[in-house]
Amino acid sequence: MTDPNLPQDPLAGASREEMTSALFANLVLQQANMALMFLGKVAHPQSGKAVTDLEAARMFIDQLEMLETKTQGNLTDAEVALLKQSLTSVRMAFVEAVDHAEQPSDATSKATPTRPEAAAAGETPPQAASGGEAETESHKKFTKKY
Repeated sequence: MTDPNLPQDPLAGASREEMTSALFANLVLQQANMALMFLGKVAHPQSGKAVTDLEAARMFIDQLEMLETKTQGNLTDAEVALLKQSLTSVRMAFVEAVDHAEQPSDATSKATPTRPEAAAAGETPPQAASGGEAETESHKKFTKKY
């Protein structure tokens, strides 16, 4: 009845604890890979192109943080190390992605000369008058520090 050509299940003889540990590791790695994909660090599997969606990446990072909080004291040392390493790498990638996303706006603000006398007189700079609230709002979305 068993086909010798079919691959054997690597966890066939594993204990329940080993199975749950493997499933937990798989879950952590899936969440971390999804976060990295949305940060543009890993190509999208279907399109092969880099995708940047900071909100989606943040959701996956938040889910990993929730796992860390909810499983505290219930994990093996290897599981704790995997979760901490995954969180560290996605947090660093998130910070890099946010910094990279902010660089073009920084370049445009450096191109616009600032006038100290205008600031002293209470005038609003030209960029603040034309959509400054939108820029401030976009900066508020990513104030969480990792």
